[in-house]
Amino acid sequence: MSTITTAVQAFINDEDGATAIEYGLIAALIAVAIVSSLKSVQDQLKTLFGKVVTGLTVTP
Repeated sequence: MSTITTAVQAFINDEDGATAIEYGLIAALIAVAIVSSLKSVQDQLKTLFGKVVTGLTVTP
């Protein structure tokens, strides 16, 4: 019976899964921050790349 008790206690004390979930949540939060920051500069990037394309396609 003590083997079962020891196994249950070891299972309760095991935090490896919780650590993996925490890392997953942090990665998801970083991804959301990156996507939202790109959306805020979307118009500026379109203007910049438009100028680059115009500069490259104009023939002298």
